[in-house]
Amino acid sequence: MTFRRLCAALMVALVATMLATACGVTRGDESRGLHRLRMMVPNSPGGGYDLTARTAVKIMEDTDITGRIEVFNVIGAGGTVAMARLMNEKGNDDLMMMMGLGVVGAVYTNGSSARASDATALAKMVEEQEGILVPGDSPFRTIGDLVEAWKADPAKVTIGGGSSPGGPDHLFPMETARAVGIDPRTVNYITYDGGGDLLTALLGKKIAAGTTGLGEFVDQIEAGQVRVLAVSGKERVEGVDAPTLTEAGIDLTFTNWRGILAPPGISGDAKQAMVQALTDLHGTQEWKDALVKNGWSDAFTTGPEFEQFLRDQDNRVSTTLTELGLL
Repeated sequence: MTFRRLCAALMVALVATMLATACGVTRGDESRGLHRLRMMVPNSPGGGYDLTARTAVKIMEDTDITGRIEVFNVIGAGGTVAMARLMNEKGNDDLMMMMGLGVVGAVYTNGSSARASDATALAKMVEEQEGILVPGDSPFRTIGDLVEAWKADPAKVTIGGGSSPGGPDHLFPMETARAVGIDPRTVNYITYDGGGDLLTALLGKKIAAGTTGLGEFVDQIEAGQVRVLAVSGKERVEGVDAPTLTEAGIDLTFTNWRGILAPPGISGDAKQAMVQALTDLHGTQEWKDALVKNGWSDAFTTGPEFEQFLRDQDNRVSTTLTELGLL
């Protein structure tokens, strides 16, 4: 080969390498047929969806399951704005959205026609207990103290949550009220757009108590800024000094969940690649460690089982909100 031809060949190889780099192609992208993915979060930074999404994305990037994934927040109406955007992205193979029970409820209470069951179901990822939290210096030292005051004057004991009516932070106090003999319709519930806003209200003593997932408040619980009066699951949460409701004599268990959707109408290949990436994420030690750290329970489900689960959740929320007179 002449020197001129050798230089030309090297130039072609260099240009090809530069183009591949400019397009953001990585080993993870090439091996799974994924392009540059985006993950939409339907509430503010610092909330449960945000924490779960960013944890999942970081692990997938760090372990080369995918290439770089852009995480962005779409705020408004408890996730309804984000759900509407997801549905309008029909056929977009590069978009995923973290969501859960709160989004299912929000679309009902905001009169949206969007339904989680109409999107492309990718995977249910985690379940999480709800907690009843108060400021660190709250006069309510036990769940019994709170219930006593709540029953005496339901309107005076303000409860805040990081989800709209129909979401977990709303359904949980309503079901708790019913379990202790309080008419749920008398509960003074204030909606905040995610755990970040809820924490601000709690620390600012704008509410008497908050109901939300504990994973969002790990640092504040450890620092003593907030205290957990009770948790909603069948068993205590490791590392949290609080009884279950059943231990405290309240006959109720309750869990929240989070999963990932894609827009409707995406290609079969794109869906398969996304589900495989999430399956690989689920199998990593890093994800197992994240479950423990954040108090999440493994609830990984894909395929027809997750699709049916979404339909069941639509029915669950619709029925409950109708009973409360909110639909």
